[in-house]
Amino acid sequence: MARRGKDISGFVKDLIAIDDVETKKRIYKKILGIAYKSGIYPASIHDFYSARAKEGFGGFTVPAINLRSMTYDLARALFRVAQRNNSGAFIFEIAKSEMGYTSQPPCEYGAMILAAAIKEGYSGPVFIQADHTQVNIKKFKENPEKEIETLQALIAEAIEFGFYNIDIDSSTLVDLSQSSVKKQQYYNFDTCAKLTQFIRRIEPRGITVSVGGEIGEVGHKNSTPEELRVFMDGFKERLRKGLIGISKISVQTGTSHGGVVLPDGTIAQVALDFDTLKALSEIARKEFGLAGAVQHGASTLPSEAFHKFAECETAEVHLATEFQNMIYDSPHFPHELKEKIYAWLKVNAASEKKEGETDEQFFYKTRKKALGPFKRDIMGLADSVRDAIAGEIEKKFEFLFKQLAMINKKELVDKYVSLKRVISRKRKEGAQVVHDGEGAD
Repeated sequence: MARRGKDISGFVKDLIAIDDVETKKRIYKKILGIAYKSGIYPASIHDFYSARAKEGFGGFTVPAINLRSMTYDLARALFRVAQRNNSGAFIFEIAKSEMGYTSQPPCEYGAMILAAAIKEGYSGPVFIQADHTQVNIKKFKENPEKEIETLQALIAEAIEFGFYNIDIDSSTLVDLSQSSVKKQQYYNFDTCAKLTQFIRRIEPRGITVSVGGEIGEVGHKNSTPEELRVFMDGFKERLRKGLIGISKISVQTGTSHGGVVLPDGTIAQVALDFDTLKALSEIARKEFGLAGAVQHGASTLPSEAFHKFAECETAEVHLATEFQNMIYDSPHFPHELKEKIYAWLKVNAASEKKEGETDEQFFYKTRKKALGPFKRDIMGLADSVRDAIAGEIEKKFEFLFKQLAMINKKELVDKYVSLKRVISRKRKEGAQVVHDGEGAD
């Protein structure tokens, strides 16, 4: 194991240092091979979520955590927390937009997560998710077929590198100016069905990729039971007969991505509608066989709010910005590097500063954009510095797992999630990547 740990650390350094994507892909395959030998498998959470609806178990919420920086260090911390708490169900995710501004393509992100699992001696399923595979409404209006093809290519790439959980976000296409809810949701459920069909066509043999839909764009009006029912009915109508649909549904209940930053740089309190969240989760489970509702934009909520997610039977909660904030605001994060990043933002993100906006608001809003350009600087910090920052965030992970009641669920996860070793075999079929699957070793 000592030798293997040494190899993994070298692979991680190479992933950060090398820009060439083809080289990163080769490193991913090497790490994947080691992972399989260690009993670590990229997996889909679909069967576990389906069982939650069918069997009626609950009382917990699965955390889905976006790692924008220090991915290897924070993934290691997450695996440590999961092992201490015998958790089983937790998701590593990265959104389409985050892949860009953090300079983490699917092959690198997937490799980092698996490398962290190997380093921490983890074994079992590892859930990696493409968060917010989002339709660009402007591009969709110009050429819907081209925009869908772009998303298909991203989905295919993600699945190739172990992302067996895909969240489709076509909620950007909801048009509230239309006269009926069905017309408002039409392009949303139609596009979600098309992308789900594509996923079912390319998913590895023996694996049902977990697919999520979304009925309300985060930061906009709160979702309603009528919208959920109309979306699901329309989705089922548009989905080809016999195909497996989605396993969860994202809703809007009052949050916004990153929170609302006040002039002094603090975050405004959010009035999250837990009654709506509970009602939509119940409808999703009982009427449509889904795991329940998914809450986005939750990491900056006050600490006392998190236990309510499990109480409301929320299926999944997405957490991102707070961990980024904890990196930047840690007393261990070098002041000189932070000043260097902020100076870069003043030049390279100047167009994003609005009239009347304070520097605190501007930096809070834009500093995520520096994580890619300064990835090597951050990962080049001394091990002791990164360990100290990761240690602070590990305590936050521990708190969240307990608040979300994600304790002693590993046996339940293992009951429903089978381990499948996937042998990749590419063949030309448009943007598709086709895989052959075989049983676990």
